[in-house]
Amino acid sequence: MSYAKAKALDPDAIPVIDIGALRGNTDESDLSTSVSRALHSASQNLGFIYVAGHGIDDQLITDTREAAYRFFRDSDEHKQRVLISPQHRGWLSPGAAKMSDDAKADLKESFIWGFEDKNGNTPQDHPLRGANQWPEDLPQLRKLALDYFDQAHALAFDLMRGFAMGLGLPADFFLAQVQQPMSRASFVYYPPQPESFGENHFGVAPHTDFGVMTILCQDDVGGLQVQGLDGEWIEAPPIDDTLVINVGDLLSRWTNGSYRSTPHRVVNSSGRERMSMVLAFDPDPQTRIDARDIYGEDYVASEPAITCGDYLEWRFGKAFAYRSEATTS
Repeated sequence: MSYAKAKALDPDAIPVIDIGALRGNTDESDLSTSVSRALHSASQNLGFIYVAGHGIDDQLITDTREAAYRFFRDSDEHKQRVLISPQHRGWLSPGAAKMSDDAKADLKESFIWGFEDKNGNTPQDHPLRGANQWPEDLPQLRKLALDYFDQAHALAFDLMRGFAMGLGLPADFFLAQVQQPMSRASFVYYPPQPESFGENHFGVAPHTDFGVMTILCQDDVGGLQVQGLDGEWIEAPPIDDTLVINVGDLLSRWTNGSYRSTPHRVVNSSGRERMSMVLAFDPDPQTRIDARDIYGEDYVASEPAITCGDYLEWRFGKAFAYRSEATTS
């Protein structure tokens, strides 16, 4: 038995881009245009990018990660109190996610939350969002998680402006409907993976991300692997002071495949715990995902138009056992 193998990082395939000029900059300046061009080029390759100059507070990252670890190290009895809700909020236990019909269940466990206003209110107009669930014995987790969500979400807005400019579109093209976006965040915990599990068992099995764009904050453990254009797997280890962003299936569909949503997986062969903080950006549920809005009404897209909310509901139903069980019971 052995772990699934991957080649060393290829900087040409997964570049490091300093996006500082995009942060909070709504003008199409020379600097932000240069960043947009770099994002555009990388998105047409593997769609995975290391971003420096991201602006998320280092201390917030450290404090939030520590609080998340305290949650995952708590007893299952305590975590059961915030067991995943029908609206996909709370604790997702190990084995509850399966990326494809022929894959083994993932080894990971997760804690998922979404936007919440200062009064604790959340939008509840779609099957994939509703009230957040917070562990009562970790009161600091709520504030840290919501602060991290806000900072990562602001970063997502700037990145989406960059993608739009890279495509020659108005900067706010992808942000036309973000009054109540479907974005969600998660802490994803990967236990040490025994080598005896073999090369076909994963922290998270090969998959593409469902939504528009993902922002990933890794710890120092490593284990992320990305599939290259030649089918070979490439290591995507943590790089100091960067985050990883990647194109999701909806952005690839929106651009008719011009931007690539690439399979990736996690193999935690470190012998240590691993924990990632993830922000999945998606616009309002009624947002139409249609390549003709980018390329013109006469353009023949390879996929029909679909709303963001309908697409995500379909994909989540296939990937998460608790959702498929709910629809058949």
